[in-house]
Amino acid sequence: MTRRLEGRVAIVTGAGSGIGRATAMKMAREGALVVVNDINADTAEATAAEIRAAGGKAEARVADVRQRAEVDALIDDTVASHGQLDVLHNNAGGGNTVPFLELSDETYLGDIALNQHSVFFGIRAALRVMVPRGRGSIISTASAAGLGAVPGLSAYGSAKAAVIMLTRCAAVEYARTGVRVNAIAPGSMGTTAFALWLDSKPVGLAGYEAQIPQNRLGRPDEIADAAAWLASEDSSYVNGAVIPVDGGCWAKLASPTFD
Repeated sequence: MTRRLEGRVAIVTGAGSGIGRATAMKMAREGALVVVNDINADTAEATAAEIRAAGGKAEARVADVRQRAEVDALIDDTVASHGQLDVLHNNAGGGNTVPFLELSDETYLGDIALNQHSVFFGIRAALRVMVPRGRGSIISTASAAGLGAVPGLSAYGSAKAAVIMLTRCAAVEYARTGVRVNAIAPGSMGTTAFALWLDSKPVGLAGYEAQIPQNRLGRPDEIADAAAWLASEDSSYVNGAVIPVDGGCWAKLASPTFD
């Protein structure tokens, strides 16, 4: 292990499970003190406890990242406790699969709040403390659905497209300060729930994976590896980038279908 993040303080949102959990654990293995954020206290503490059991440094912080005041408090409390913030991974998110004409105002606005507003609040709050220090890495989890349309994901995809533009705008505006802002666009992840859901569709898991150039779903730890790289000085000249981690899907003319 290279310990590329030794002495750094990192916040990972939505770190109670999935990509966030994998990223929190990866950054801790790289030497960072990780503030494990989740809206669920039990899952946040479970991730933090696992990091500590493995010899890493972590603490759990509950916050609803859809709420500006709670995001500000998460950032400010971390700096007050540890004296610095070096990395923020805006990862919390999720969406609803609903045909456009069936998408209610409530569902649409909920997806926008969770996936777009939370990232805006996070980037802004992190910039406020990173810019005066002249260093820092902000990483946001976008999505392949923010790069191209996926049927049924109009609200989620719109929010993730906004994440990409927020990333680029912040990166360009603050590049000279020493703060870098980047995004990762994951493809389909091989979670148990997603695999079971695919098996309920006509295409099935095997048929879906056959449409991916690398012939398989991704793993959360593969997103975590990209996030840790963006957090480290190994990516010191990478700024405003949106990196697809999707097994080659974005390079294809057409994305996988479910039917």
